[in-house]
Amino acid sequence: MPEGKQTRNTLKLLPLAEYPGNPKFDPISLYRKPVFGKLYRRRVELCLDACHGGERVLEVGFGCGGTFLNLRDMYQEIHGLDLTADVSRVQELFAAKGITTFLRNGNVCELPYPDGHFDTVLLISILEHLKPADLARAFAEMRRVLKPKGQVVYGTPVERPLMVALFWCLGCNIREHHFSTEKDIAAAAMATFGEGRVEQMHTWLGPVYEIGCFGAGEGRTR
Repeated sequence: MPEGKQTRNTLKLLPLAEYPGNPKFDPISLYRKPVFGKLYRRRVELCLDACHGGERVLEVGFGCGGTFLNLRDMYQEIHGLDLTADVSRVQELFAAKGITTFLRNGNVCELPYPDGHFDTVLLISILEHLKPADLARAFAEMRRVLKPKGQVVYGTPVERPLMVALFWCLGCNIREHHFSTEKDIAAAAMATFGEGRVEQMHTWLGPVYEIGCFGAGEGRTR
């Protein structure tokens, strides 16, 4: 995926102060930073571009709801699952904007939804936080809750020595937060869905992010 390729979706954001909780400790605080903000927004926009639209979307790890203004234009219902998000405050925020959301706290390995319920399951920078042994269970749950022609769309960092070194310089050992690489995730998705499509987001540093699309009609990977 060339660096200059245009995205169909431009990420729509509320003023940072409107988001609940403490958004300066959430990745959404980086979206308006010089240089890096463009990269952070672009990875979300590429994931949104991969979404087909439809009746229901489930975003796993919705956080402050940074994608909801865009998802409202693509789906009739927005559902969300997050381990720690303040569900009631996020719902109240978007209800005031005329957007009804159906949000819960929970785990991607135990999705609290019926079979065949969603057109799309979306995960942006979530799956790398799972251990490789848990990926198969997570993808099996996603497949269970998808409609027959549904899709999983995920985004995950491309692990490279430079990325690990940059995080280390920032005082962060990435291995304490990222347990699965993009290769682990793509392999688990392929094992569950059989085939899919994987594209990379490139910068002058090379590939830095990977977008995977798996499910009916998603074609061959790589």
